[in-house]
Amino acid sequence: MNLRRLSAIVVKELRQLRRDKLTFAMIAGIPLLQLVLFGYAINMDVRGIEAAVLDQANTASSREAVAEIASSQVLDLRYRLSSPQQIDQLLRQGKISAALVVPADFDARLQRQDRPPLQLIVDGSDQSVQASARQLAAYPLPGWESRQGVEVVNFYNPERLAPLNTVPGLLGVILTMTMVLFTAVALVREREHGNLEMLIATPVSPWELTIGKLLPFVGIGLVQITVILVVGYWLFGVPVRGSLLELYAASLLFIVASLALGVYLSTLSQTQFQAMQMAFFTFLPQILLSGFMFPFAGMPKAAQWIAELMPLTHYLRLARGIMLREATLLELWPPVLVLLLFSALLLALAVTRISKRLD
Repeated sequence: MNLRRLSAIVVKELRQLRRDKLTFAMIAGIPLLQLVLFGYAINMDVRGIEAAVLDQANTASSREAVAEIASSQVLDLRYRLSSPQQIDQLLRQGKISAALVVPADFDARLQRQDRPPLQLIVDGSDQSVQASARQLAAYPLPGWESRQGVEVVNFYNPERLAPLNTVPGLLGVILTMTMVLFTAVALVREREHGNLEMLIATPVSPWELTIGKLLPFVGIGLVQITVILVVGYWLFGVPVRGSLLELYAASLLFIVASLALGVYLSTLSQTQFQAMQMAFFTFLPQILLSGFMFPFAGMPKAAQWIAELMPLTHYLRLARGIMLREATLLELWPPVLVLLLFSALLLALAVTRISKRLD
């Protein structure tokens, strides 16, 4: 072992790292990103759940009880409803995650103390909402001496089965990891192998090159969706209560959005290793901020705004809405629109950069 030769190799590697700006940035960027996400954005103490209230009693005591529940800040009572049918409609559309119902005999229940005077209907497809609802079950109400003042009713997942929440989320997570990573190295591999020069000599346009790279992976993504749905139903009994065709349509939108992101990353990278680094860098915020692992409602507003820019956030809303709440794409049009805009923007940027490379 010659220390002089060993030190020369070490110096060479350090200089090469310094020249590789992307790798150098990742060395500091990934720990900082994890620190910020876990220390600032990830919060298991859920507050501000989007909710509605249906006060069928409409008395002074019922209004006081609603105000007491609102003061806990667990629920954000955005909607005042006039009929029970509106609750189901808003839950299906994903506009609310819970609904506080005050029955017409609220005052009588307070007097008798035999039944919970309030009912909280929650979207059971989100486990974090279920956990927060259980905190409100024993919330002290004015004039109520019994232990449980709020009766919690789980819609869509009354048994509180974890796979019903996990499997729809895994659809998006697995597609994100495979689609982005596969396509992130696609154009880089062509350039490293010398195939890009051959393509330049042909009449292939940048749009044809980009779409031609995407189409095979679209088929791969649809096969992955099928495998997850079949295994999820066979092993865990996870249903598809809505339209299977609409679920595949939503998945197709997300696949295209993920592929567009991957192709764009490939135009920013010089090597396949750099492309994989950048793909991994996009995985962390998407998985951690989308609502798959941690409650979306518990995140600070700034983190929620960032999450709204990521395709996985919107696909999870579509997958859970269609599979568990039997919602339609028409009812869930906001995330559909976001995925369309995201795909169009990223594909246009990728094609523009490919055009510059071909020139």
